[in-house]
Amino acid sequence: MIIKLKEDGLKKYWQNEWNRMDGILVLISLPSLFIYFFKIEIINLSFLLILRLLRVFRLFRILHFFPHYREISRGFIRAIKQSLAVFIGFFMLVVISAMISCAIFKNISPEYFNTPTNAIYSIFRLFTIEGWYEIPESITEQLSPIWSSLTRIYFCILLILGGVIGISLVNSVFVDAMVSDNNDDIKDKLDKLEEKINKLL
Repeated sequence: MIIKLKEDGLKKYWQNEWNRMDGILVLISLPSLFIYFFKIEIINLSFLLILRLLRVFRLFRILHFFPHYREISRGFIRAIKQSLAVFIGFFMLVVISAMISCAIFKNISPEYFNTPTNAIYSIFRLFTIEGWYEIPESITEQLSPIWSSLTRIYFCILLILGGVIGISLVNSVFVDAMVSDNNDDIKDKLDKLEEKINKLL
C-alpha cells in the first residue's frame, strides 16, 4: 500500500476501486497489529482481519485475459436482468409450495417441514431432483395406503412443476439471454446475405 501510494500519489491511489478496498482493509487491520506487538489491553479487533479475505476478489482481474471477456460479462449481466422475473416467479413457487407443505406435513415429518425455512429448503431440494424421492418416502411410511398414494401424487405434481418445468424454464431463459447477442449477430449476417442475394437476382 505504501509503495503504491508513493508511485501513484494519494488521489490516483484512492480513485482505483481495488486500491480503495485494499487500503480500507489495511487501515481496518492496523489496530490488531498494535494489539499484537504492544500488548495493549483494549477491545480485540483481530476478527476484522477476516475482512482481508475480500482481497480474493482481486483475482477477478485475471478474467480480463480471457478471450471475449467483455462480451461474456455483458451477456451475464443482461441474462441476470432479463431472467429476474423468472427467478422471482420460481422463488415464489418454492415459497408457496413450502408453505402448503409445511401446513400439511408439519406434524407428520418435522425433520423436513417443522418450520417455514426448513420447508423452503426441503422443497428446493425436491425441485433440484437430487434424491427427490427421499422426502415423500419418509412421509408415506407413517401414513395409511390411501394417504400415501395421495402424498406421492402431490410430490409428483410438485416435482413436475418445479423440478422439470420450473428449473428448465429458468435455465432456458438465462441461457437464451446469454447468447442473444450471438443470435442478433447471426440474424444481421443473414439479413445482409439475403439483401446481397436479392441484388444479384
